[in-house]
Amino acid sequence: METTPVKTKKPFGFYVCAMGFTFERMAFYTAKYMLAIWIATRTTASTGGLGMTTAQGAMISAYFVAATYITPTIGGIIADYWISPRICVPVGMLMMGAGYSLAFWANSMSMVILMTVLVALGTGLFKGNLSGVNGLLFDDEKALNEAFSIQYSFVNIGSFIGTTFLVLLIPKFGFNFVFLICGLLLIFDAIWFVANGRSLGDAGKKPFKVDQRKFESAGKKAEGADTKLTSGDKKRMIAIFLVTMFSVIFWMVWYMAYMPAYYYFGYGDGAGFLERANWVVGSFKVPTSYFDSMNALTCIILGPILGRLWTKLAARPKGDMSMFKKTALGMMLVGVSYLAMVLGDVVGKGHASILWLVLVSLLMSVGEMVFSPLGNSFISKLAPAKFMGMLLGFWTIAVFFSQLLYPIIYARLETDVPGDFQMGYGVLGAIVIVLGLVLWIGSKTLDKLETAE
Repeated sequence: METTPVKTKKPFGFYVCAMGFTFERMAFYTAKYMLAIWIATRTTASTGGLGMTTAQGAMISAYFVAATYITPTIGGIIADYWISPRICVPVGMLMMGAGYSLAFWANSMSMVILMTVLVALGTGLFKGNLSGVNGLLFDDEKALNEAFSIQYSFVNIGSFIGTTFLVLLIPKFGFNFVFLICGLLLIFDAIWFVANGRSLGDAGKKPFKVDQRKFESAGKKAEGADTKLTSGDKKRMIAIFLVTMFSVIFWMVWYMAYMPAYYYFGYGDGAGFLERANWVVGSFKVPTSYFDSMNALTCIILGPILGRLWTKLAARPKGDMSMFKKTALGMMLVGVSYLAMVLGDVVGKGHASILWLVLVSLLMSVGEMVFSPLGNSFISKLAPAKFMGMLLGFWTIAVFFSQLLYPIIYARLETDVPGDFQMGYGVLGAIVIVLGLVLWIGSKTLDKLETAE
């Protein structure tokens, strides 16, 4: 049986949306890193700090991320039923810009909370809805996996620039000034999106409940937004729910891995930074933010490669690897990254080579890229039209719950005793690997939910 090849040429509007993520993620990942370090930096530091503990730094950074991952569900509902996604997106960008800019004057937790609220509300209007608009630009649903994998590379280009270059301004200008730069990036992002609106055509001009997907048949669209859900629709929504729940575990351990990299292995102007790794390469002391940069760089490289791989696999008679298998593989890889972290600490005896942290980041990044970019594609294909925005936002709820959970686990495992660190993180990594294996084994049964009629 012949399979028509998927056209790989992307409309310019795709790059407009993808670049929208680049500017936003540049600001977000810079701010996420700075919060974790800034909170735990002494108040007497030249860069400015809040002088709190590393456990508090982990918690506040996590809650900042959590807030930005719960609001897209609300923003998705707004874009589903009431306000055009094309309006929601730039308004969200401007709100985020206001939040980051406010942090320029922040010197207390109350200001940090206000910044978080504004950034979270803006993210709610922006995040899932921009992905939804981008998905509407394609005629063939088989092109979505590749498109969203490439979009993920644009996301990580932003992260890479922020955590590699913007953070270098901190020693000279301080944390607050770099927060202001993050705010200006979002204001420019809104201008970019609106100025290039013509390239998006009619995509997203109406709420998502009006099915605008080009690859859906006219007959199916004509059924209307108020059509009752079929049994197949319900089973596909269950599939979305299950993948999201398993991804909670993935994101919990994935995000928590940054904390030992910053605090246990990392260095800084505070009592909680243990520096159990050698960050010096030649005469250059590598910033701890480069742990983030390594993740971003790996994702940039893997995005197009995995995008083409999924397209080739989809062209096979038996099709692509299922989303459940990809999620399981991602979980196993991030579990192995914890074992690598422990092994590096054992071998290094307090002076672990930075190459161990490179390996940890590499394993985390491959695990992330195997399934995370495809969440938007998975939902864009399976979700009933009237729930599209809500379910695209629901995908982000996994990260929200992971951020509520990991600070609790991190606080329990936080220690300056190497043996305790190695035991705690080794056991956690092993548990995640086992859960990934269980999901892989059960995927044959779960896969049937995706194709239910």
